[in-house]
Order: sequence, then C-alpha cells, then structure tokens
Amino acid sequence: MRITALAGGVGGARFLRGLRAHLDVVAPESELTIIANTGDDISLFGLRVCPDIDTLLYTLGGGVNEEQGWGRAEESTRVQGELAAYGAVPQWFTLGDLDLGTHIVRSQWLAQGLTASAVTERLATRWGLPDARIRLLPMTDVPVETHVVLDSQDGETQRAVHFQEWWVRLRAEVPASRFVVAGLDRAAAAPGVLDALRDADVIVLPPSNPVVSIGIILGVPGVRDALRGSRAPVVGVSPLISGRPVRGHADACLSAIGVESTSAAVAGLYADFLDGWLVDPADASVSVRGVETAVHDRPLLMTDVPATAHMAEALLALAERVRS
Repeated sequence: MRITALAGGVGGARFLRGLRAHLDVVAPESELTIIANTGDDISLFGLRVCPDIDTLLYTLGGGVNEEQGWGRAEESTRVQGELAAYGAVPQWFTLGDLDLGTHIVRSQWLAQGLTASAVTERLATRWGLPDARIRLLPMTDVPVETHVVLDSQDGETQRAVHFQEWWVRLRAEVPASRFVVAGLDRAAAAPGVLDALRDADVIVLPPSNPVVSIGIILGVPGVRDALRGSRAPVVGVSPLISGRPVRGHADACLSAIGVESTSAAVAGLYADFLDGWLVDPADASVSVRGVETAVHDRPLLMTDVPATAHMAEALLALAERVRS
C-alpha cells in the first residue's frame, strides 16, 4: 500500500506516527509519503528554521518533546540565553541547543547549493525515517513564508507580521484579516510531490490546521489539481471537536478567512476532492454534500500512540469503504 499525506506540524506529526504504528502491524511493507507544509518557515539569527518539517522529523524519529509536541526531548537553551545576553532578537521564538544543530546544518547545506528536498532527505535519514518506510518531502523547494495581515487596532493602519510572530508571540489573539503567502507565486511542487499524489493508493489529510498548514500546501501549483484527478480515495480527519481545535488556533485562522469553526465547514474547504471525513462523536450530525462522513467510535483525541493508531485504522477503513 502506498499512502500519501499532506501535513503540518504537531497534529499532523502525531497522527502520522499513529498511522505508521498501525501500518507496521497490518501492512508492514506499506510506504508512507508525507508532503510537508513549508509556509511556516522563518529565518532566525541567520539560520533557516522549518518548524513543521522539524516537528515531523522529531516526532516520527522518536526525538520529540512529548509534552510540548514540538522541539527536542531533554533540550536545553543555553545558546538562546547567550543570544539574549547580547541583546539579539527576536526572543519570542525559542531555539533549543539540540534543535540548533538541525538549523545550522540545514542552513549550511542550503548555502552550499542543496535544494530543500535534498536537505530534507539528509535530515530524514539522520532520524531513521527511510528505515521506517517514511518519505518526507517539502511541498516546494522555493522559499515560501506565510504572513498575517492584522486587523487595524485603535485607528492604526493594517500591518503584516510573519505567521510565527502571530502564532507564537501574539498567540493569534490579535484578529487577522487575511494571510499572504510570500513566494507562493514563484513556487512549484518539489520533486516527487505530484507523483506521490498520482501514484497513491490512499491520500490522507491528518488533523492539521486547514488554513495555514494543509491550505498552504494546496496553494502550491498542481497540488490541488493532482488531488482532484487522483484515482485514490482522499480521506481526512477533522481537526475540530464541537467547533474547537484540540490545540492551536485553527479557529482564529478559519475566522480570518470567513469560514465557520465546524467540522462540516472545514470539510467544505476540501469538497472538490475529498471522499471521506472522520469526525468526533460530538459532531455525529455533520453532513457534507458529496462526502461520506464517518463518526469515530471514541473522541478524536491523540492521547497516545495506540489511541492514534485506532484513529488511523478507522480512517483507512473509511478509505476502503469509499473506494468500493
């Protein structure tokens, strides 16, 4: 079985870890290809940081800080503290000492002329992903950054900030009027991305942010068309329970684009290619025209790997049902 997934950071990484655990039991030779959002990428202290890719690497490679859901386990922040002593900014985005190793080597390889795809492949090998039958692809090799245009406050004119500043420093508490993806007009799908969608037996949308994770991937030229034209069933997991994200600020992102924070509304964002949609029991009444909706038999909470593997099992069963 060849499964292709579109994913962002924490939610996507945790779900795909559970999916891989389920596949290791029922279909150990299956291949999992992940197309990762790179719209969150940012340059800090002269280094290129790719938060979603790194979260996928650390989670699937067994090195993530489980409590946070991102960053490295057993991390320290001595370098960040020294940067603060020098007055270096910004300080709202914490880079751990072990994590810095990833950013340094990525930046070095990029400066040597390697593409983002080649760099990601090297990083994935360090984390053992190929041995686990996981292929990790950036959505594009072109540098892309999501920016947030903030609503005017107290008569001030609108201003734009990097998505990470809005997400981390402002905690998405300042209302956003829209998102602007710098570089997307020059982007092309990274090598292997469109083939992974065309050749898949199943295409999966994990419970990643529908606007600034999966939504950004869908903006890469050719990706949405490949999904529309795929012969594989496209199935997804709702990132909302009773209209609320389990973690993160997906509701603030949906509000910014004028979409209700409901499982049905999120499915509507994918309605031109989505075949099946897995929802929480709290959303059992959800109905989406043209999409088969299945209600999971327990809350869609990724409390541990076994619980997430059970969710993945239900999603693959839904894919098989819509295939037939």
